[in-house]
Amino acid sequence: MKKIFLSLVLMASIFKASADEGMWLPMLLGQQVYNDMVKKGLKLTKEQLYSINKASLKDAILIFGGGCTGEIVSNQGLIFTNHHCGYGAIAGASSVEHNYLRDGFYAYNKDQEIKSQLTVQFLDRIVDVTKEVEEGLKGLAWADRVKKIQEVYKGITDKVLDKENGLAGRIYSMFKDNQYLMYVYKTYRDVRLVGAPPESVGKFGGDTDNWEWPRHTGDFSIFRVYGTKDGKPAEYSKENVPLKPKHFLPVSIKGIKDGDYAMIYGYPGGTNRYETSYGIKLKNEIENPSLVGLRDMRLKNMHEQMIKDPAVKLKLASDYAGIANYWKFFDGETKQLIKFNTYGQKQQYEEKFTKWAQGKPEYQNIFADYAKNYADWTPYSKHRVYLREGILGSPLSAYASSLMGLEAAIVKTGATSADIKKAADAADAARKQFMESEDKPSDEKILAAVAMAFYNDIDKSQHPIGFYEKLKGTFGDLKDDATYKKWAADVFAKTMIFDDAKWAAFIAAPDATVLQADPAFDFASSFVKNYNTKYAPFFTTFNTKNNELGRSYLKGIMEMNPEAVKKMYPDANFSMRVSFGNVKSYNPRDAVHYDYVTTSKGILEKYVAGDYEFDLPTKQVELLKKKDFGQYIDKSRNDLVVGFITTNDITGGNSGSPVIDGNGNLIGLAFDGNYEALSHKIAFDKDLNRTICVDVRYVLWCVDKLGGAKNIIDELKLVR
Repeated sequence: MKKIFLSLVLMASIFKASADEGMWLPMLLGQQVYNDMVKKGLKLTKEQLYSINKASLKDAILIFGGGCTGEIVSNQGLIFTNHHCGYGAIAGASSVEHNYLRDGFYAYNKDQEIKSQLTVQFLDRIVDVTKEVEEGLKGLAWADRVKKIQEVYKGITDKVLDKENGLAGRIYSMFKDNQYLMYVYKTYRDVRLVGAPPESVGKFGGDTDNWEWPRHTGDFSIFRVYGTKDGKPAEYSKENVPLKPKHFLPVSIKGIKDGDYAMIYGYPGGTNRYETSYGIKLKNEIENPSLVGLRDMRLKNMHEQMIKDPAVKLKLASDYAGIANYWKFFDGETKQLIKFNTYGQKQQYEEKFTKWAQGKPEYQNIFADYAKNYADWTPYSKHRVYLREGILGSPLSAYASSLMGLEAAIVKTGATSADIKKAADAADAARKQFMESEDKPSDEKILAAVAMAFYNDIDKSQHPIGFYEKLKGTFGDLKDDATYKKWAADVFAKTMIFDDAKWAAFIAAPDATVLQADPAFDFASSFVKNYNTKYAPFFTTFNTKNNELGRSYLKGIMEMNPEAVKKMYPDANFSMRVSFGNVKSYNPRDAVHYDYVTTSKGILEKYVAGDYEFDLPTKQVELLKKKDFGQYIDKSRNDLVVGFITTNDITGGNSGSPVIDGNGNLIGLAFDGNYEALSHKIAFDKDLNRTICVDVRYVLWCVDKLGGAKNIIDELKLVR
C-alpha cells in the first residue's frame, strides 16, 4: 500500500473499493461493480452469479465445517476444500495403525468413504430485513438495542425455520449496524471423507512457508455430502445417497496465464476495514505483540513433544496448526501496519472527518468519545489477551475453567439433584474429550510458562488476590522459572482431573469444597473469576460503546461523500461474498520479481528427505523427476503447475474457496494470503495483495497419479 495523499480522494481510497479490493454481496452487486467484473473478463450474467429462482454459482458454494468454504464439483455431491479445512476430520479418522493424516487416503468407491462429524451449509436465499430489525428496535437507546436485538432477530428467523428441510435463517449486521441481511441456509449433516493427500503434500512447507509466496503446497481435501433419497438433510445413515446439487462447478485443466480473470466465492470470516486509528494503536502496541508472544511459547512446547513421537504429533496436529496459523498472521499484520503507516493515514482522515462534522450534533463528538473509550479500556487490554491466550492457552487450565459451570450448579440456591447431575454428566463427557487430546509433557511446560508470564507482564494490581502469594509461600521466588516448573509439576501430580478414581468419586457425589481445593481448578478459576468480576464489565462497556460509535461513524462517512457509497462494501462477517481480480505476478521488493505460478521444479528444489516441513512421499519424487504429468501438464512450461496467485480480496474463512474463471469453471482453490499484505484485515494493498491458490491441475494430479483414485477424476466434468 503506497502512501496515500489525503483529500476527499483519501476517503475514497480508504473507505471505497479500488483496484481489486472488495468482498461483494452477490445479491446486491451494483451495476458499476458488475461492469468492472465484465471489464476484467467475466462472461457470465448477473443471474448466473446469483439467483433465487434458477441454479446459479452460489448453489455450488457451501460453508464447510465451522469456518471454511467448500465447493461442489460433481453431480454426486463431491466437495473440494482445503487440506487444512479437512484436517480435523482426517486426523479424527486416523490412528497409529491407519495414519491417513500422514499417509493420505482415497476412497476408491463410495463404500470406502469415512463418516465425519462435519456439516455443510448451502445458501438458499438472502433477504434484506433492515426495515424489520429497525422497527423492532425503534426508539431504543444503544444499550437497550444491544439487549433486545437477539430477540428481534429470533422473531424474524423463526418465520423461515423449517427443521424438516434443514432450513434456518441467520441475520448479519452490515456496515456496522446500518443494514441487516438474513441469509437462509440449508444444513446437511452427513458428510464423508473421500480423499486427502499425505500431510507432507497437504502441508508442504509447514510453518516456514505459511503466508509466503512462492508456495508449493497441495492444500486440498475431498468430501461428499449425503442426504435422503428425496434430497433432504439427515443424520448419517447407510440408506442416505449422494446429494444431487442444484449446480456444480466444471473443472478446467486448460491452464492459466498472467492477467486471466479470477473470481472467488466464499465465506470470508472477518475484516475491520473501517477501523479507527485508536483501534490500530491498541492492536499494534498491545494486542498483537501479546498474542504472538504467548502463541510462540505454546508452539515451541508442543513442537518439542511432537517431533519425539508420531502418536503425539497426530494427537496435537490439528490444535498446533490452528495456533500456528494466526501466530504468524498477527506478527505479520503488525509489521505491515507499521511499515505502511496505516495508523498515521487513519489519523489524518479522522482529522478531516472531524472538521466536516463540526456543527453536526450527530457526528461532531465521535472522536472525542472514541478517545475516552479507548483510554478507559487500554489499561486492562493486555490482561484480557493474557487470560485468553495465556492462562487458558494451557489445555488443562482451559478444561479446568469449564468446571466453573459445575461449581455454579452445585452452589446454586435451590439447585436440584437433577440439575447437578446434568452438569456433572456434561463435565464428565468433556473430560473424556480432553483426556483424548491431552499431552501432559507439553501442557505442563505451558502451564508453568503462562503463570510466570502473567506474573511478570500484567500489572500487579490486576492479579487475582492471594494466588501468587500462596504460590510463593509453597514453591519459592516468583521471579525464578524453576518455581513455576515445580508448581506446575505439583498441579499435574495432584489434580483429580488426571486421577480416574478420584474423578469417579467426585462425579458420583459432586462437592464444591472438593472441586475448589483441586489445584488445577483453583488456578484456572482464580484467574477467570478475577477477570469476569472486575474487568469483563469494562470490556463490555468498551465494546458496546465502540459499536455505537462505529455505526455513527460509518453513517457519517456515507453522508460525507455520497458518491463513495456506490463502491463501498460491508466488512467481512462470514456471509457469502464474491471478489474478483486477475492472475498476476508482482514485485515485493527492489530487484525482486515473483512469477504468477509455481511448478514441480520448485517442489523438488525445496524437497529435503526426512525433513519435518519439506519431506515428500518417495512415489511423488519419482513421478516428478520422470515428468510423469499426464493430462495435467502445462505445455507452455513443460511442467506441472502447483500454485498460482491472484489479486483477489479474501480473508480467513475463504480457505477452500473456489477460484473461478470468467466462464464459471474451477481453476484452483484459495488457501492463503501473502506476507507482504498481511494488513489486509484492516487495509487492502492494491499493489502487493495476493491470494495464494493451489492449481486444480495439481490437485487432480495428486488424486490421479499419486493417489491412484481415477474414480474421482471420472466423476468430474473436465474442461480442456
